[in-house]
Parts: sequence; C-alpha cells; structure tokens
Amino acid sequence: MSGMNLNDWQEFFAVLFFVGSVTIIFTWSAKLVLIRALSASKHQPGKPLSKQDKVVLSLGLFGIICVTYGFFVEPYWLSVTHVELTSSKIHKNQKVRIVHISDFHCDPKPRLEEQLPSIIAAEKPDVILFTGDAINSREGLPVFRKCLTELAEIAPTFVVKGNWDTCYFTEANLFGGTGATELDVQPVQLKIEDNVICVAGLPAPSSKTKRTEKRKSVQDVMQDVPENIYRVFLYHYPDFIEEMEKNKIDLYLAGHTHGGQVALPFYGALVTLSNRGKQFEAGLYQRGGTHLYVNRGIGMEGGIAPRVRFCARPEVTVIDVVGQQGN
Repeated sequence: MSGMNLNDWQEFFAVLFFVGSVTIIFTWSAKLVLIRALSASKHQPGKPLSKQDKVVLSLGLFGIICVTYGFFVEPYWLSVTHVELTSSKIHKNQKVRIVHISDFHCDPKPRLEEQLPSIIAAEKPDVILFTGDAINSREGLPVFRKCLTELAEIAPTFVVKGNWDTCYFTEANLFGGTGATELDVQPVQLKIEDNVICVAGLPAPSSKTKRTEKRKSVQDVMQDVPENIYRVFLYHYPDFIEEMEKNKIDLYLAGHTHGGQVALPFYGALVTLSNRGKQFEAGLYQRGGTHLYVNRGIGMEGGIAPRVRFCARPEVTVIDVVGQQGN
C-alpha cells in the first residue's frame, strides 16, 4: 500500500468501515435468529429481545432487502439523465444533442445491452459518444459488439478505450466492423444543422504506462482545431479537467467511476478508483469554460467483484448543447 495517495486511503477506510459495520450487523442478527431457532426446536420459550436486539434485527432485515435490491433490481434499472448546456458556438434556436454512454463491462449474459438501442434511438441523438471499458471477459465481446453495431446505425458513434480495454483486452476486436469510429489522436469535425462540432479523444493508458500519463496530450490532439468550433473531448478518467480547461475544451466526457457502483445516501460513492477521489464521482461539473460530465456507466466491475449496484443506477446521459440567445 506504499503507493496509495490520500484519496486511496480515504476510500480504503470508507470501505473498511462499511464492510465491518455490515459484517457486525449480519453476524449479530444471525446469532439472534439461531438462538431463537434453537429455543423453538427445544420447545423452550425464547428470551425476550432487548431494544438493542430489535434494532439489530431490523437493520439485518433491511440489509437483506438492500442486498437483494443491489443484485436483482438496480443493475437492470436504467436512468436516462437529461442535461442542458448553452454555448455561443452553437447557432441561436438550434441545439446539438449528444448521448453519452460509458463502462458497458459486458458479461456473457446481456443485462441492459439489448434495451439500449431502442432507448437511445427514442432520444433522437445527433451523435453517440462512448468513453470506454467495453467488456469484462472475451465471452462478453459478442454482446458488446452487437449493441455497438445497433447504436452506430442510429447516429454517428465515436468511442475511446478505457483501462479494461487497454490493459486486459488489447488484442480483442472491440470496435472494428461495428460502424463506430475509434478516436485516437485524430479529431473529427461533424456538421449538425448549421453548426460544426469537433469530437476528439484519447485511449486510457495501457498497463505499461502510469495512469497519469497519456501517449499524446490534449494539446497535441487539438492544436489544429479552430477555437470557434464547439470542442468535445472523450477520455475514460475524469482526472484531467485542468488540462481540458487550458486547451479550451467545451465538454469533457468521462466515465470510470461507476458513480461508486455502491454509494450511500448523504455520503455518495464509497470507491471511485480515481486519482481525484470523490471530487468528480458522478454527474456534471464545471471548471472555467469547460464542462465535465462523469457518466455512471451501464455495467459493473468485472473479475471477482460482485455484480451489484446500489444508489448508483446505470446511466445514459442526454446532453443538449443549445445556442445562447443573441448569437
């Protein structure tokens, strides 16, 4: 743990406290239930429960309900978030509609992937943008590619690779033949009504590089893009808003945090795995002229991690960039 920073330690102790509290409550509740069951099997009257025991049993029951909800309800309960931004770079009385999706983490069995195309098509996007982490295993690749192919038929679709894509599935054909365009250094300009926007992005660094390093800088990518064009930049991590602001990025789209995947009321995400900790855990942020949106993602962390979401529903973000009055 010698390489852990302050945010890492905060997340570590938050998880330790949460898991410890849950373990104590479930263990205590199980002990009380077992004692009552043994007494009943011997036809002996059980000892009256104290107020403390009643509270613990209530918390244990509530915990079981929460776990059931986290496994079987929330991962399948999609949230469509609408955000409106204004810009002098968009013509008056016109708008550009962007759908932002992230972190599919597809497993062999589909969850929301089969519903996504029709849900997104109903929003009538001008462009669809995906900020990385496609699959949890190679068996999930057909699920991801089928969904992405259907999305690319709805509107121009642009993608970047996340850390799972560049670290674990470097040889997998994630995007080829789907109709989606992978962004890697070369920005793309799109004409939407009377407006021109620039969409650019960079892949997450591979496991061979440090997370804070990028093969190319934002400045390298954007140096030939005129500043009067609305600039959208895709990058998996939400850690670089200062660099985006410096390079006059209008909209910075990221994912990675899953909104914590498990979040608590009033506290929010337990874990974000971001260098910025809870600073940019989910939703809309602004730094100067740059807006950052951190999408909670569609899927859930792979490997041995439990496929659970709590207070961090899977998300599709619909962003309308509207021309300011007087343009």
